[in-house]
Amino acid sequence: MLLTGTMLAGLPMAASAQTTGQPTAPAAQAVAPAPVPVAAPVTRTIKTLRVEGSQRLEAETVLSYTKLRSGQAYTNETLDQAIKDLYASDLFADVIISGAESGDIVLKVRENPVINRVIFEGNKRLKEDKIKKEVKLAPRQIFTRTAVRQDVARIVELYRRQGRFAAVVEPKMVNLDQNRVDVIFEVSEGPKSKVRQINILGNTVFSDNKLREQMATKQARLTTLLSSNTSYDQDRLAYDQQKLRQFYLTEGYADFRVTSAVAELTPDKKDFIITYVVEEGDRYKFGDITVDSDIRDFDNKKLAANLGIKKGDWYDAKKVETSIDSLSEAAGLFGYAFTEVNPDYARDKDTLTMGLNFHIAEAKRSYIERIDVNGNTQTQDKVIRREIRLAEGDAFNSFQVKRSQDRINSLGFFQDKFEIKQTQGSAPDRVVLTADVEEKSTGELSLSAGFSSLERFIIQASIRQRNFRGKGQELRASVNYSTYSKSVELGFTEPYLFDKNIAIGGDIFRRDYNAFNFVGDQRQTTYSQVSTGFQIRSGVPLTEYVQLAARYGLTYDQVGLDQNSYFSPDPVSGVLRCDPIKAGRYLCDAIGNRVTSSVGYSLIYDSLNSRLRPTAGQRAIVSQDFAGLGGDVKYIRTKFEGSKFVNIGSGFIASLNVEGGYIRSLEKSRGPGIDKVRIIDRFYLGEPDFRGFDIRGVGPRIQRINYTTDAAGNQTLITDRNQFVDDALGGRAYYLGKLELEIPLPSGARELGLRPSIYVQAGALFGITRPLPTIGICGGSTTSNCFPTVNGVVQPLVTQALASNGQPFYTVPNIDATNPGLITTCPIGYSSTVGGACTGTSVNTALTNSTAPFLERFVGDSPRPRISVGGGVNWNSPFGPLRIDLAYALLKDKGDDNKLLTFNVGTQF
Repeated sequence: MLLTGTMLAGLPMAASAQTTGQPTAPAAQAVAPAPVPVAAPVTRTIKTLRVEGSQRLEAETVLSYTKLRSGQAYTNETLDQAIKDLYASDLFADVIISGAESGDIVLKVRENPVINRVIFEGNKRLKEDKIKKEVKLAPRQIFTRTAVRQDVARIVELYRRQGRFAAVVEPKMVNLDQNRVDVIFEVSEGPKSKVRQINILGNTVFSDNKLREQMATKQARLTTLLSSNTSYDQDRLAYDQQKLRQFYLTEGYADFRVTSAVAELTPDKKDFIITYVVEEGDRYKFGDITVDSDIRDFDNKKLAANLGIKKGDWYDAKKVETSIDSLSEAAGLFGYAFTEVNPDYARDKDTLTMGLNFHIAEAKRSYIERIDVNGNTQTQDKVIRREIRLAEGDAFNSFQVKRSQDRINSLGFFQDKFEIKQTQGSAPDRVVLTADVEEKSTGELSLSAGFSSLERFIIQASIRQRNFRGKGQELRASVNYSTYSKSVELGFTEPYLFDKNIAIGGDIFRRDYNAFNFVGDQRQTTYSQVSTGFQIRSGVPLTEYVQLAARYGLTYDQVGLDQNSYFSPDPVSGVLRCDPIKAGRYLCDAIGNRVTSSVGYSLIYDSLNSRLRPTAGQRAIVSQDFAGLGGDVKYIRTKFEGSKFVNIGSGFIASLNVEGGYIRSLEKSRGPGIDKVRIIDRFYLGEPDFRGFDIRGVGPRIQRINYTTDAAGNQTLITDRNQFVDDALGGRAYYLGKLELEIPLPSGARELGLRPSIYVQAGALFGITRPLPTIGICGGSTTSNCFPTVNGVVQPLVTQALASNGQPFYTVPNIDATNPGLITTCPIGYSSTVGGACTGTSVNTALTNSTAPFLERFVGDSPRPRISVGGGVNWNSPFGPLRIDLAYALLKDKGDDNKLLTFNVGTQF
């Protein structure tokens, strides 16, 4: 019907056109229909205006958030805008306007509640105070759902930064009276999202594993349990891309790029799978290397020759950076502080070469305008400034700046990685040096107990202040007690006497030391040494790296043996004397009281970048001590110590340590078989200095080996080393060398304070007079200085038992009616006192002592090197510093006492 009507309606128009004979006008010229008029907004006037529903806010306050006023014209749009303005204030949960038709406007509002408390539940991995710093909701603030949603997002983001992408935060609201609420954030932390897999696409030159090694992010595996880098971190993802680029640039691939890096979260939100797509490009070699300097002082050809980059070498971006640094340092040596070195690259894709021209821009010589020291609250300024090798007004020198930085670091008063910053002063040729220090604790109070493989149980108490009164002075006191040593020491050092570069200090001490040997697995004390004395020392610098130190010491030594174990009465005088058969002739020669008065010096060369944990530089010490300035002992002791540290890159630190010494006696001979240097003045070598060997396990020694009978009934020497009586004698000369490599660890292990290393050591101790044997083996006759033999079998030594006055002891026969079996000094009869009148007629039997036969063997006195290899780790454990070493003696001499595993807890290493 509509179609028919439309057709019929068109017929008159067609007929009309045919009647007039005129063409039909084009559509573009058709007359447009008249526009429909739009109704103008209805304007009304506000007759009355009031507010309903407000509790905390006054009506005038509510109206102040709108533009509505009594007597004012309004439209529907005006009312809509008023509603929007009230919601935008975040003060209202609901707003309704009534009376729009009559002009009697009523604003009906429902206020948002006030927050009473903000509570967090379920958060174990994140402390509440850390979350509170991020959220915006707080007590006495207005509650809004928008603010809650924003805080939920903030908390979730906090957990994501920790790698917990499965964390869920559910907000809850508890309504209280007076329009108050408690806001509760219920947290489900979920597991830490690990990196399950790292995929690399597009690499053909290097394997996936090789490239993964360059990244900070690690795959979650059993081998990475201690690492904190197995969790996903978006910032670390960008860092890993940069690490990949750096690696390829150091291998010559100058066109390398990462085209995409995608991290996909598994559906369970527990793990991430990271995929990198790379383009390796071609490998380049260095082309022509030139230096173009605008500074006339420089010889461009010499600078280019010393850069360490050669034409034809594979391109290495790290070498380019090193060359820029070396050119900047070279300019700094000439006083140019702010030299710009810009490398110009000439890439030739046809020959695959990378030419380089280092352009050194024109610069002016710089001078030190000012030196600022900031951050020191305890340490006095002068303590820091006296280590700076430049003064205000001096010409700038980058080497002296670096040296000053190392000296301040070596003080040990400030946090690591301290740097002296260089900024431009008031003029282009002026430099301001700024030392921003961060002080750390320099006082140490230690009360510790530990266990050492050397000294068994250890108790230590010490107090030390390395920066006493902020003047750089050192004050210390310590008390140590263990099974084999005890000591009390007090010391003080003033590094700058009267603000002059002269160090002075002193120590007083009392040390009790018990030497020991092994009988089976048990240690037994041999001789005891009690040393009481003091030392005064001083030092002055001769050059920047050379220092001369002098010292004077006075020591009173008391060396003794246990009388019950090693003494017997003299058969003539009856006085108790050291019995060589019990103790050994070498120990009997050592006992006595002596005063040692010595003066000495040390010449020290030190260019280490740190005295605490050096990574570069070297140190050498030559020292001599002369004993004989009074006292009872005379000798000259000479020692040399040297060390060198090299940072070989990637966190590896190589070090070489060598030392050696010789002591020459200035005394006359003390008899045949007795060395002129006393046993307490000799050198000793072994644990802990020579790892792989026991304490005093290297060098000359006396081994006392007992006889036994084998299964066939034949007499033979025991072969079990643990059954030997082993006494180290020390030596007059020694040398020791150690080559060590400190191995870097992943960040997780470094955070635990672990520092492993591997090493090889070589050394020897030698050069004493061969001691005479305590007792030999003779024929059938029985004497007091040899073991008799019968039919080739060594017999025990039988000697008369003597009383304290030298008289022989006798035993009363058991058949005696009065004193059967009693011991007396009477050959006939009996006396209850030694040397008393004898009564009775019994004929007594001589009382004898029997010493089992043994063989003394002097071994180990050889300069041939002993060699050990091993590895160890330092650990700053919660129980104190711990050092564990596993070392194996590859080469040793006869008599040396090796040891595989050593450890120390609670002592410094």
